[in-house]
Amino acid sequence: MTSSPPLQRLLNIMTTLRHPQAGCSWDRQQTFATLAPYTLEETYEVLDAIERQDYADLRDELGDVLFQVVFYAQMGQEQGLFNFDEVCNAISDKLERRHPHIFGADSENVAARWEQLKADERAEKALYSALDDIPQALPALMKAHKIQKRCAAVGFDWNTLAPVLDKVYEEIDEVMHEARQAVVDEQKLEEEIGDLLFATVNLARHLGHKAENALQVANRKFERRFRQVEEITRQQGLRLEEATQEQTG
Repeated sequence: MTSSPPLQRLLNIMTTLRHPQAGCSWDRQQTFATLAPYTLEETYEVLDAIERQDYADLRDELGDVLFQVVFYAQMGQEQGLFNFDEVCNAISDKLERRHPHIFGADSENVAARWEQLKADERAEKALYSALDDIPQALPALMKAHKIQKRCAAVGFDWNTLAPVLDKVYEEIDEVMHEARQAVVDEQKLEEEIGDLLFATVNLARHLGHKAENALQVANRKFERRFRQVEEITRQQGLRLEEATQEQTG
């Protein structure tokens, strides 16, 4: 595989950084495990740039993510596991396999074929459960959504909204029951709160939304309103801790 000049430049830089003698001491010390937290951080920085519509920053953040891929590929090559070309070929093969309506003759039932292809891929990996290859490191709300979606794909799901909503109310009652005990079992209470969150994710999914996205919207709305409250108290010459609810509007 022949890389484009900019990509080849990046690959060469990565090779130099990992050189046993002439490379950077920090880059040489990294492993798959130590690099993983940086990959997660860079991914969130990409999402933040998209949210802010700062496309110059997005360009830079995408470069940081690409560098992570190149870094992993370099370490994989050093250990005889895989190289950058194999990473590129693997995703190319997957994209062609998952889009037979584009790269093949079958142009019908695209959505159904997509799910079947993914199921076939999981079967090829000899997975015992439909949940086996869900990443453990996913944010909790995203992971809950993916778990529920996988279960729904094999028929383990409610067909109507009413029982989904009933489950949310049931979990609220259970949280309050635990919270009102004379001696609160904090572990049990945490478990019930988790059940409530899981049920709420399921409600969002049945309504056609992702709880992670919805909560991000709520976070931004609350942050915007809180900043407005802070500004009101400053204009009144007060500290927020001293202001009443009536004074902050």
